[in-house]
Amino acid sequence: MYETVYHRPTSLESAVALIGESGGEGKYMSGGQTLIPTMKQRLAAPSALVDLRHVPELKGIEVNGRSIRIGGGTTHAEVARHEGIKSACPGVSELAGLIGDPAVRHLGTLGGSIANNDPAADYPAAMLALGATIHTNRREIPAGDFFLGLFETALEEDEIVTAASFEAPDRCGYEKFRNPASRYAMCGVFVAQRGTDVKVGVTGSGSNGAFRWEAAEQALSSNFDGSALADLSADEGMMMSDMHGTSAYRANLVKVVTKRAVAKAAAHG
Repeated sequence: MYETVYHRPTSLESAVALIGESGGEGKYMSGGQTLIPTMKQRLAAPSALVDLRHVPELKGIEVNGRSIRIGGGTTHAEVARHEGIKSACPGVSELAGLIGDPAVRHLGTLGGSIANNDPAADYPAAMLALGATIHTNRREIPAGDFFLGLFETALEEDEIVTAASFEAPDRCGYEKFRNPASRYAMCGVFVAQRGTDVKVGVTGSGSNGAFRWEAAEQALSSNFDGSALADLSADEGMMMSDMHGTSAYRANLVKVVTKRAVAKAAAHG
């Protein structure tokens, strides 16, 4: 590692001020589950770390009927065990419970996952499928406009993800195929159905990060069953290829995992 200054603010105002004082070389840290490994690999070298874990304004979960708001500083473990989310939107609690291992789930946060937009992160797929709104300390951004590419979002330098909000769908489900070593998603799919409208968010496979599989959405909107995907193929040209799997392999994974996510969502109905 290398020299960096650690800050522990207790308000959004002081966190933003500390980033400003870093001259553009500082980084916000929430759970640190993406940032710290990136620093260890020397792919990031912030002069200052501004730890957001002790900012009360970022904490908490609100469930009012089908309206759900999750604070950016809420951990995956807190989302996974929240009874209100389990009841209103079980796919989200399932997603949170599948992230990493217990240590990761008790440190990692929704805001950190969204803000870093790691290509294997789980939450971006859900945010896209749910049509979520990403709240920051400055504005509100539709999920479709928020995720721009690998490790790239619409966030400005001093913006902080304060919360994500969405309306629970009629049915939803999340499934992922995990790398057996890292537990990261080689493919994760979140399916959300509202009436006859279906949205499918995919993570872990796209060469440009999380995306919506629109062909599957159209097929499932007519017939909400895995069989509706029989004649479809994910675009191999959109898939990443690495030591863990070729683009053709990942394209097939998208179809297989989507079928499993649909089955989970149907079971919730």
